[in-house]
Formats: sequence, structure tokens, C-alpha cells
Amino acid sequence: MLKIGVLASGRGSNFQSIVDSVKRGEIEARIELVISDKRKAMVLKRARKHGIDAIFLDPGGFSSREDFEKGLSQKFDEKGVDLVLMAGFMRILSTYFIKKHRGRIMNIHPSLLPAFTGLKPQKQALDYGVKLSGCTVHFADEGMDTGPIILQAAVPVREGDTEETLAERILKEEHLIYPEAVRLFSRGLLKIEGRRVKILKETESEDNE
Repeated sequence: MLKIGVLASGRGSNFQSIVDSVKRGEIEARIELVISDKRKAMVLKRARKHGIDAIFLDPGGFSSREDFEKGLSQKFDEKGVDLVLMAGFMRILSTYFIKKHRGRIMNIHPSLLPAFTGLKPQKQALDYGVKLSGCTVHFADEGMDTGPIILQAAVPVREGDTEETLAERILKEEHLIYPEAVRLFSRGLLKIEGRRVKILKETESEDNE
């Protein structure tokens, strides 16, 4: 069974969507550990409520970013984690962490990448005047929101939208496509080919090759 580790800094609503999908049997996986870089992050309370191990790891307690990420990796290795999910984790992972877990780290971003990377993508979308926005699940790489795209979902940008109303509409789609991306990974149905992620049919899964 797929073992999942989660990195999160905030409320953890995307984490909750994964938990719910696992509980419904839609994803054959077990969430082994949640780590936050924020002591009072709501995601830690959410995890413990579901009986999931959850810890605060203080970046300030390490001499460098790489040492902090070695600490993260050690915690995940101890749990035998196969897939790392970034769920509102507000730190850019270094080359060290990416190399160690390449092809096994997913992130979700509230824009249709490659548009509007980084912070406040909803504001960026509104300021630019786009008619469509949305969200993207991708494999993490060394860049900021630049990794190979797994799934995307679009939502309309409406007259009178604010950052908050647009973010709320996008979040509903995030809660659908992130669990689906994890499900596909758990079934061996994702294959990275350069910049592209090929979604295999069940009969093509790498487990059956």
C-alpha cells in the first residue's frame, strides 16, 4: 500500500481532501506522517483528529535549509514514505530534497500553470484580466511551480470577483484533482516523460509491464 507523507504550513484543506478520499476507499494509501514548519498550523490538529502522526519541525533549529530538509527526509524515511504531498507548504524545496525524492513529490498550485507562479496567483490572475483561472497538480522540481504537470482544472473568472471569491471557486476544484492525481500515482498510472506526464490506462500501468 502506498505510504504518504505530507508537508503543510496552514489550514490543510487539501490535506483533508486526501484524507477523505482515502477513507472512502478511492485511494489505496495510508497517510503516515504530516510535518509542518508552523507550530500552530491547523493542519497538525486536523491530522491528529484522524489519528495521523503530525509533528512541527522548526526550521530555526537547523543550521541551514539543507539540514532542515535532511531532517524532513529522515522523518519520512523512518515511516517508509513513498510519496510526498505538498499541501500549502510555504517553502521552496532545495535541490537536495528534490533529487532525493524526484518523481515522488507532488504540489498543487491555484493557477493554470505555467501562468501566475509564486505568491498570490489569484490576485495575479485578476490583475492580468484573464477570463479563466484554475489549479494545477504537478510533480515538484527545482523551480517555483515549474515541474511536470499531472492534472489541471479551469474555472471562470467572473465580473466582480475578488481574490477571495476566485480562490474559493478554485479551491473546490483543488479538492477534486489533488486526490485524483494521488489515486493515479497509487495505481502506477503516471509516467514522467521529460516535461510531460503520461496518464496510463489501467492495462498499461507500470506494475503490469
